[in-house]
Amino acid sequence: MGTDVETNVKDIDLIQEYLRTKDSRHFTTLYRKYSGKVYGKCISILREEHLAKDATQDVFMKIFLNLGQFGAQSKFSTWVYSITYNYCIDLIRKKKKISNIFSDEMERIPDVEDEVHDEALLTMEVNRLREVLNEIPVGDKAILLMKYQDGLQIKDIAMIFDKTESAVKMKIKRAKHKAHSTYNKLYPKT
Repeated sequence: MGTDVETNVKDIDLIQEYLRTKDSRHFTTLYRKYSGKVYGKCISILREEHLAKDATQDVFMKIFLNLGQFGAQSKFSTWVYSITYNYCIDLIRKKKKISNIFSDEMERIPDVEDEVHDEALLTMEVNRLREVLNEIPVGDKAILLMKYQDGLQIKDIAMIFDKTESAVKMKIKRAKHKAHSTYNKLYPKT
């Protein structure tokens, strides 16, 4: 049922047409376009296939129920990622019964003087990087994935976490430092 015409239609046009007509084909097109990406985000954060599958369905239910509230202040994909990350983070909070996924330790450390350059993270061997990301707090992992895997802009990440851009920049800096330190602990230079 997916056609080339469907893939060329802009998200906002699909949303407006769905809201106007309530024709499920428009929402189905959005689902096809984003379900794989949402599942990928869920699996990268939740790390369990069954949780990621359930979370993907729950995220799309939230999107479906709130589609009329999408105001196009940001791109639709940013709004979808915001719902996805927040849903997964809330799920982890409930699962672990913690109130703040960003490590308190990271919030209390003084500003890191040595800047960890992006290349330090980007040149890590993939399996090692995956292991490092699984070792750092989920909030740090999420913000690094948003920045480097998803390519989200600082302003979009700030919107997702409801933080200022400067707070997001500091969180990214601290998360990079945490990832780099974890890498050095896991794989000391010989």
